[in-house]
Amino acid sequence: MDVHKRPTVSASSRNSTDEKWAAEEHYKYANNEAFGEENDGLLPIAVPPSGQLPPLHVAGLPKLPRKDLLNFVILIVLYTLQGVPVGLAFGSVPFILKSKVSYLQVGVFLLALYPYSLKLLWSPVVDAIYSRRLGRRKSWILPVQLVSGATLIYLGFVIDKFMDDPAQYLGTITLCFFTLIFLCATQDIAVDGWALTCLSPESLSFASTAQTIGMNCGYFLSFTVFLALSSPDFANKYLRAIPKPEGLFDLGAYLTFWGWMYITVTGVMLFIPEEPAHLRKRNFDMYSDSVYKNEGSHNRPTSQYARYWKELKSVYASMIEVLKLPNIHTLVVILLLAKLGFQVNEAATNLKLLEKGLSKEDLSITVLIDFPFEMIFGFYAGRWSSGKTPLRPWLLGFAGRLLAAFIAHLILLFFPKVENGQIPYKLFLLIIAQHLFNSFMSTIQFVSLCAFHTKIADPSIGGTYMTTLNTLSNYGGTWPRLIIFYLIDRFTIAQCQMVTSSAEYLIHSEAQKHECLSNGGKVILVQDGYYYTSAICIFLGIVIWFWVKRKIVHLQAIPQSAWRVK
Repeated sequence: MDVHKRPTVSASSRNSTDEKWAAEEHYKYANNEAFGEENDGLLPIAVPPSGQLPPLHVAGLPKLPRKDLLNFVILIVLYTLQGVPVGLAFGSVPFILKSKVSYLQVGVFLLALYPYSLKLLWSPVVDAIYSRRLGRRKSWILPVQLVSGATLIYLGFVIDKFMDDPAQYLGTITLCFFTLIFLCATQDIAVDGWALTCLSPESLSFASTAQTIGMNCGYFLSFTVFLALSSPDFANKYLRAIPKPEGLFDLGAYLTFWGWMYITVTGVMLFIPEEPAHLRKRNFDMYSDSVYKNEGSHNRPTSQYARYWKELKSVYASMIEVLKLPNIHTLVVILLLAKLGFQVNEAATNLKLLEKGLSKEDLSITVLIDFPFEMIFGFYAGRWSSGKTPLRPWLLGFAGRLLAAFIAHLILLFFPKVENGQIPYKLFLLIIAQHLFNSFMSTIQFVSLCAFHTKIADPSIGGTYMTTLNTLSNYGGTWPRLIIFYLIDRFTIAQCQMVTSSAEYLIHSEAQKHECLSNGGKVILVQDGYYYTSAICIFLGIVIWFWVKRKIVHLQAIPQSAWRVK
């Protein structure tokens, strides 16, 4: 899942001074010696303005000061809350839906994920509009969490009814989760911005650590833990002495629990100051005295709304200027097409494994094993992906993900018939290895692309520049999903064979499939659209790889001035 792999750069439209400060911070990282060979390829860490290194508890690694510990923990909690709806929308809910609806209908539900890929469009608004009483970031965090909590509680009461007949309520389910993901994306903008001001300069590197831990924990709880504990088979086998026909809880109870957790955390946040006492002066000095005269650094004077409106428009104008650059045109095409080759693997392979007979519990174990490796992969990917040519390992990761897609294609093509939900352990190990390999290649691509974006970003509008490119990269993995699921359904041919008679007829919808089974018929898969769609995407991915290989040589060779907005 790419959604939790993001740099903590907020769309910086707070004001011209704030924009410049954020850009300078990232520009320092991009040009820091830590990116060179002297640092053995390690990713840079935050360095205090004084130029002195922070105290080290392990060679090369910074130590979190005690004064920043509380806000670090709060950041982890906030990112964990964001990860819960994301884990449901990206993971668990599509699996639940697939047992009752078609691939195309699952693709329709995945439209709910678009806000996370397009949050750039309203991130300047989140940065520019706020209440002087609550503060710049809490003005958004508090109400967004309250609405998110209320939405989760509402869904907790109705979701089980919707899931009994998801085809009928598909539009409502999609709209509800679209709202949740929109709220999470909005909160993510505010929390990313708060992370830059709630931690000391020497602790800024821990902001991405909090994000990684929190988002992964939330995703893990809503995917692996939820699928396992809501499964009757898992609960009866490992957690109960007396078997029962249901899991420990259902989706409705899970959503209700997290709805109240959102509201509880929001209540606690009321008593957490937006600016720690030891950072108030530093944050005040960071902004212009003419803007924040006689006020805290997170408040703005009521007499200058016209100025803020002008600066808000200037941020959108900057985004357009970035997209007008000739070299950006080539990069945009690459970002939008680069993930097409392995989209079938990442969007549909797990669903197809369940269809083939892999249990949700085994799939949960696969994701569980993948979870700690994500942390390890991030470290090594950072070592290998930094340097003067960051797109070289990105190209390697591209080829690796195509290979992982091809391996998944072969695994499913030769998947044996499963009886009693048990698959051969060697096959299970192969599935785990394929997941880990794909995850490692994905991490290499992510870190390398972030390093390249940091390298080319215009420091005068660094935050806007970085967020524009990262948004396009995320969207490159979102837009093909609906098309992929449509093609799988389109290429699939199935027929119903009645056991009591010789009657046969073609199945054109999921409803007809269930009708066939309920009447005692047998569904015969004549042609599986997964393999045709997968082959087409892998072929297109190979073609795109050779084209991109030529283009990135040029992109990495052009001077920095070619990436600057005039």
